[in-house]
Amino acid sequence: MQAEWYDQPVFYKGNPRSVIGPGDVIPWPSFTRKLDFEFEIAAVVGAPGRDVAVKDAHKHVAGYIVMNDCSARDIQRNEMVCRMGPAKGKDFATALGPWLVTADEWNGRIPELKVRVNGKEWSRSRGVQPYWKFETMLSHASQGEDLLPGDLLGSGTYFKGCGLDMGRWIKPGDKLELDAGPLGTLKNVVGRPKGAIHLKYGRNGRLA
Repeated sequence: MQAEWYDQPVFYKGNPRSVIGPGDVIPWPSFTRKLDFEFEIAAVVGAPGRDVAVKDAHKHVAGYIVMNDCSARDIQRNEMVCRMGPAKGKDFATALGPWLVTADEWNGRIPELKVRVNGKEWSRSRGVQPYWKFETMLSHASQGEDLLPGDLLGSGTYFKGCGLDMGRWIKPGDKLELDAGPLGTLKNVVGRPKGAIHLKYGRNGRLA
């Protein structure tokens, strides 16, 4: 990672209107050819806060849930080259589930994570922990702005917790399982694209 990343837990904001649940079909946006998953654990905010100190951050967490930060990699790449976003590369879907483990029922240490596609294991985390703790992330996100109940803070994915890291890509109809042990297994089926529209515009402002 770039040196600046170790100075603070930088983040982006996703679209809360695109959340899907366990068993739902992951929509394949018509504008992407490279749909990907990102296996993460998310902390769910349970109490509002602003300018929260790190030592008090745990008081604002209701619990934890498995999260798939769905990604359109070709679109995301272009957005990041332009030093913007991600937006269209991420905002179309975030899968959550199968349940919420309350904060008092979990010690905060992320268990070994396993990715299975069509029943075959693609990767496992072997217990690696995120660089930034949830308490630090929550405190940082709350500086100068409000956090509200229901807001989510994703852990980021472990190396090879996404297809991009492995050079492997999910396909329409694939059965995806993100197994987080005691936190549950999030299962979804990958949907099929409808048409093929690429988000590339000419100088006249029309889709190319």
